[in-house]
Amino acid sequence: MRGKKLAVLLLLGFGLLKLPMERAVSARLNQAELLSPFASLELRENLDQTAFAAVLGGLRSLVASVTYMRAYIAFEDGFWAEVDRLYALTTRLQPRNVAYWDEAAWQMAFNAASHYLHDKGTREYTRGALYQQYIDRGIEILREGLRYNPDSPRLWGALGDIYARRKREPLPAAEAYLKAEADGGPAYYQRLAAYQLLQAPDRESWVKAYELLRATYDAGKKFPSVIDGLHELERRLKIPPDQRIPEKASEKKAPSVGPMAP
Repeated sequence: MRGKKLAVLLLLGFGLLKLPMERAVSARLNQAELLSPFASLELRENLDQTAFAAVLGGLRSLVASVTYMRAYIAFEDGFWAEVDRLYALTTRLQPRNVAYWDEAAWQMAFNAASHYLHDKGTREYTRGALYQQYIDRGIEILREGLRYNPDSPRLWGALGDIYARRKREPLPAAEAYLKAEADGGPAYYQRLAAYQLLQAPDRESWVKAYELLRATYDAGKKFPSVIDGLHELERRLKIPPDQRIPEKASEKKAPSVGPMAP
């Protein structure tokens, strides 16, 4: 009995000593914007004490690897809420790792959304609502990731992909693609932006799309999609014949005005 009392007293004493240290470390992480103000509590709720101690001990990268692997297992099992929760922990532990943000958003906006859209065990109305909910969750994740990594072409490009392929919103998609290219991303982001602007309903967007595709064409990148896009824009903008490109359009149907069909 005496030994048990001593053990309890030692544990209480250790807890009292550990608490101010945890608060001090958490405050430093918050000040460095590496841990959101509520992340410390959430980590306590979702990780065991050993893992939490490792976080405060500077092993955040290691713990993030563990939560990332657990998220992948949850993905294989189709537990989408658990996938989201574990990726949220992973990104909070390593907010400067853009790969974690990118994959988390992809899991939500593409994998989870597609799962619910085609889930025959769920009513059609609910399927549509869940589909949109998980797409929006993917956008939310990328927006949060861009707070920590505002100049990441990978995250801006991923955001453009969701707006283009899931939301079917060409203007925000084009904006994200142009930001990705401006921040050092591959040159093809400029073309992707132009293709999105080509689908917008306003003349201003068409003018911008024409400028982007014409610059691509003049740089020697005369891809079929570039030539077809230019022909369509020359028609819409009534470009004088002597200023039009000489190449013939392909047999493909010209892009329609407005968002792409699902």
